[in-house]
Amino acid sequence: MTTTPKDNDLSPEEMEALVRKYDNETNFRRLGGVTGLLVAGASIVLSIFHIYTSGFGLLSEVLHRSVHMAFIMPLVFLLFPRPTHDRMGRAWGFGLAFAAFYIFLGWTLADALSDRIPLAAQWGLIGVTVLLAATALPARGFGGQGDRLAPFDWPLAIAGGASSLYLILFFDSIFIQNVGFPQPLDYIMGLLAIIMVLEAARRTMGETLPVIGTLALLYAIFGPYLPGDLAHRGYNIIRLVNHLYLGTEGIYGIAIGVVATFVFHFVLFGVLAQKSGLGQLFIDLASIVAGRYSGGPAKVAVVSSGFFGMISGSPIANTVTTGAFTIPMMKAKGFSGRFAAAVEASASCGGQVTPPIMGAAAFVMTEMLGIPYNELILIAIIPAAFHYLSTLFMVHLEAKRLGLSGIDKDKLPQFREVLGRSWHLFIPLIVMVTMLLMKYTPFLAAFWGIILTIVCSYIPLILQIFGLGRGMDASSALTPVRLKDALENGAQQSISITAACACVGFILGVTTLTGMGFKFSGAVIDGAAWLGATLTALDPLDLFTQNDVTLFFALIMVAVACIVMGAGIPTTPTYIILAAIAAPALQNLGVPLLATHFFVFYYGVLADITPPVALAAYAGAGIAKSDPMQTGMTAFRLSMGKALVPMMFVYAPSLLFIDWQFWDFTLALSSGILSIIALSVAYIGFFKTEVARWEKPVLTVAGLALVLHNVVLIAIGAAVVLTILWRNHVKAQGQGPRPMGMVQE
Repeated sequence: MTTTPKDNDLSPEEMEALVRKYDNETNFRRLGGVTGLLVAGASIVLSIFHIYTSGFGLLSEVLHRSVHMAFIMPLVFLLFPRPTHDRMGRAWGFGLAFAAFYIFLGWTLADALSDRIPLAAQWGLIGVTVLLAATALPARGFGGQGDRLAPFDWPLAIAGGASSLYLILFFDSIFIQNVGFPQPLDYIMGLLAIIMVLEAARRTMGETLPVIGTLALLYAIFGPYLPGDLAHRGYNIIRLVNHLYLGTEGIYGIAIGVVATFVFHFVLFGVLAQKSGLGQLFIDLASIVAGRYSGGPAKVAVVSSGFFGMISGSPIANTVTTGAFTIPMMKAKGFSGRFAAAVEASASCGGQVTPPIMGAAAFVMTEMLGIPYNELILIAIIPAAFHYLSTLFMVHLEAKRLGLSGIDKDKLPQFREVLGRSWHLFIPLIVMVTMLLMKYTPFLAAFWGIILTIVCSYIPLILQIFGLGRGMDASSALTPVRLKDALENGAQQSISITAACACVGFILGVTTLTGMGFKFSGAVIDGAAWLGATLTALDPLDLFTQNDVTLFFALIMVAVACIVMGAGIPTTPTYIILAAIAAPALQNLGVPLLATHFFVFYYGVLADITPPVALAAYAGAGIAKSDPMQTGMTAFRLSMGKALVPMMFVYAPSLLFIDWQFWDFTLALSSGILSIIALSVAYIGFFKTEVARWEKPVLTVAGLALVLHNVVLIAIGAAVVLTILWRNHVKAQGQGPRPMGMVQE
């Protein structure tokens, strides 16, 4: 029997509301009238533009990115309400800070151009920035909350689009005829672009990322006045605007390039695939694969989240979409609501590391490292497998501890029935993955995936016309109305990531200008070296070298930075920032470049289930009706096993197929699996029977030793873990079989 919406506790409207509550990136206004038609039309045109260019050729680099931004920026201010805060004092604090910064930029640029533009134009520039600054203030009279447009939303939408439209209209003049000799109007439009990007990021992401972007800009300007190693020569507003607006190192840099050429297409493919029924197919297949085993619904949640993550890449959307079915099933079988929501959230975060579609960060990684995407998705297989192995094993142990059974056989979907009904949905996915593996460009693979998804959705309808296709669901065809909705929704789901990546461009641009990454790298290495020297001085047996300890502390520092930054920023911006700033520290300590980027990427993903801002866990708690903070803590503890996985990449790069050798890879894989098992048993406190209190810390230390990829430590750690597991196995045999159907307190 196939799981249907009637089996869950949430209606589609409630699911949408839950996503909107915890995922600010999809908190769109519901617009009607002429404005709604214009927004829908612009979204559809943008989707068609990207589909066409992905199949028939991209525009030049800056021009293509400018067209994308010219559509996205107006949509930000029309679709997203003004940022809200629980306390008005905090809202006014942020508003005044941004307003003052905008006025400062306008005044500084007017002064810098004083010998090139008349006095009236200077005051006009200052006046415009004052007006823009006023819109940053949270004055209630401005409105703009909920679905209601504010009086200044249209002017902001026009201004946001104008800064990119200017580059399109005067492309030849700026980048060909007068290259290297910008005109005053170029600088003014550049300043407008900077302010609009910061405001767009505030609308879609909240204050954290724009604050970091603003600090980066201030760092570039006030470099000569900073103390110690932070100081640098400094860059005036002219140089800064020129670098961030008229080149490919800032707003229109690599991050926006990836969104406009890769991410958009795969987001649109995911939306179309879900509307054609692929999401339900994944849930059915997961039920067939894992549903009959102990704690079946929880294992279905893990497997379905892995399947769904291949076409989603959004932890919150993944949590709500699959969790609406699996969380009620887990609760009905005996899991607590808190544990059920935590399992779903923990598993859903794996979508961003699950090939073949790994979220926007993976596409950025291919550009930053110069690795073809087809190679990256193969490299990501082991990290993704470790992620889900950890969650599955903890779920299995918890189910065994509670004595929970699987889903009744008569309630599971039948494989032949599911395959007969939905076999056509595999065609686009298979073709797309095959093209990626054959080294076709990702956007061309996405083009054919999109086209085939639309075409194949009509296969059941066509077959039934000829009296064939009995049992197939013809209602999933992407009719013109459903296709229109998908094109509109696909464009709108790319808005927030575009705004975030444009803001990240400030950080990347300032990093290349000032060498900020090298300074941060040096600070991390110096701090880790000091800790390493202190610890090795206290090691009378010389068990560890100072280099080993320095590397360990550097890893801890970078991991903490990833988790802290990821608590307020989505995965992709977190990865981009730390890959540019923090990853060089690890590389300078001898860690391979690919391993450093995967390390940062992986910990950025884990931030989505790391309190106090564990949004995926909070979304799951909304379905389970459990306490959000407790659910977040449980999800974090469920992820402790896979939190060690990035350490494995560093100490055993062969897991990422770096300098691959069979025996080294086998040792790393085996010790990694055993480490995950040890930590899972330590956390759940059960293996065949209840684990003794003293065994938990021993298993934890032994599990950590297994990660360090030292033959002696692996041998000792493996002996300790296997001894404790065998001891509990023997103890369980003496206790007899456990009763089934126990209920968790």
